[in-house]
Amino acid sequence: MNDVIDDWLARFDTALSSGDANAVAELFEPGGYWRDLLAFTWNIHTAEGRPAIRDMLKACLAGTAPSGWHRTTDAEETEDGTAAWIAFRTAVATAEGRVTVRDGRAHILFTAMKDIVGHEEPVGHNRPMGIVHKADRHRETWSEARAKEQARIGREDQPEVLIVGGGQGGVALAARLKQFGVPALIVEKNPRIGDSWRNRYRSLVLHDPVWYDHLPYLPFPETWPVFCPKDKIGDWLEAYALIFELDAWTSTSCDSAQWDADAQRWTATVTKDGEEITLTPKQLVFCTGAYGPPNLPDFPGQSDYRGTLLHSSQYHEGAPFRGKRALVIGAGSSAHDVAVDLWEAGANVTMFQRRPSIVVRSKTLMELGFDIYSQDAADRGLTADRADMLAASTPYALFTAKQQALYKTIIARDADFYAKLDRAGFAYDFGEDDSGLMMRALRTASGYYIDVGASTLIAEGEIGVIGNDEIECLTPEGIRFASGREEQADVIVACTGYQSMNEAVAPIVSRAAADMVGPCWGLGSGIRGDPGPWLGELRNMWKPTAHEGLWFHGGNLALSRFYSRFVALQLKARQLGIPTPVYGRPAPCRVPEDA
Repeated sequence: MNDVIDDWLARFDTALSSGDANAVAELFEPGGYWRDLLAFTWNIHTAEGRPAIRDMLKACLAGTAPSGWHRTTDAEETEDGTAAWIAFRTAVATAEGRVTVRDGRAHILFTAMKDIVGHEEPVGHNRPMGIVHKADRHRETWSEARAKEQARIGREDQPEVLIVGGGQGGVALAARLKQFGVPALIVEKNPRIGDSWRNRYRSLVLHDPVWYDHLPYLPFPETWPVFCPKDKIGDWLEAYALIFELDAWTSTSCDSAQWDADAQRWTATVTKDGEEITLTPKQLVFCTGAYGPPNLPDFPGQSDYRGTLLHSSQYHEGAPFRGKRALVIGAGSSAHDVAVDLWEAGANVTMFQRRPSIVVRSKTLMELGFDIYSQDAADRGLTADRADMLAASTPYALFTAKQQALYKTIIARDADFYAKLDRAGFAYDFGEDDSGLMMRALRTASGYYIDVGASTLIAEGEIGVIGNDEIECLTPEGIRFASGREEQADVIVACTGYQSMNEAVAPIVSRAAADMVGPCWGLGSGIRGDPGPWLGELRNMWKPTAHEGLWFHGGNLALSRFYSRFVALQLKARQLGIPTPVYGRPAPCRVPEDA
């Protein structure tokens, strides 16, 4: 098997060295894939098919100057073909990847920048000494140096990067930038790092397992629970920021930011503890999770309603509604969690389901969907970092088919579970193309639930379900539906989701800038909520946008961990002044007048 990979790499290296893009493309299957994370494109880009691969190479090959292609592991047989991990160099970086070969041609090539030469991540043998052991009458201790650094940042010393948001995305990126020597400042509106988790409803627990959720450089302890409560995550993020000496201003709002195209920097105004401060970073990164502002409820008759109306972002606990009639609008993750929290508090709970949701049992997903993020995988030596690379090596176009196959198994395995939901009147599906929860998360970031208890309550009739209807208006006593049905409710919790991340740009930069970059998230799959054309990568995430100096970093803990490295590499290169010609940079969605 090793010969299969070695032979292909030798032919590939020869073709690249000749500068012949056509010859290189011929080494791929006609419908082959090349997914690149920065190494060739300074972008997160997938070329699908020989013509797209040829076009990418014609634009990028000369400047990349790749060399030294070699296999770093033994080859293995996979469902996609013979595969192995590889490494190579470019004109400015070391890089790694994975190639899958079938019948002498590449089915998939995955390439990813690892380090900028001369500016490697200080890990392992590169870790800092910390101190030179000698007597010194002018000794400055670590705590003294750290206090001086904290006092100067944002005042005498301007950050290279301003990070808006101190959740998992913000701290992961700041930690990466710290190690790469890029001055960064987090501004977080809440009083403490991690409050974005602490402020959520009291019963919130991560639905993803611990092996999937590590942050860069510091895995969770071996004793950490598989499913972590929100407040524990909040405390971990706060401790993480302290351990990695991250510069963060809490109780600080980012009020405005204007881009100076001539100076190639931002002028940002922030308010810290009542003091207005001007910052001049070169890069502005929005780290607001996977979403923007909440979609606050706006129903006809809303002002007439005499009960309590909350968006899920405003809901904290069900105790005030003990013995009350509660109606939850929505059937995604938040809706299910809120419904359970209200039920546990003693409320009489009904869920209004606006459309079918994807529901998967946690136990089933743990066993079948998180196989590379598990204790068994860890015991085999598969680290989270290697699992991330393995997951990233599959282009999204192929990931869909893999998920369809997975959900055929899940549907058959849990047929009794789904029959009970059917009988309870709960509408479920597995996506328009039966590709399941993960694909819906990537496409729309909504409309799914990993069952950790709510589905049992629904199946047993403990949580009622209203479906196949539309809200006509709110009444003084509750909700009137289009069918004529009226439902009385003392409290209504609208789990109506959130806007796209680019909407967080509008009040800080401008409406024109938000429109210029366009929505974040989604692959262009053409399904509801993810309009085409097909993009092959997530919109605007972790890569250059249509607006200079404006970036988005976020997602769950796993995505924040993995992609923080690639955002940091892009920002480090720009700090160094290394040319970063971006291949496939998105065009402005709208031509701005005042961006």
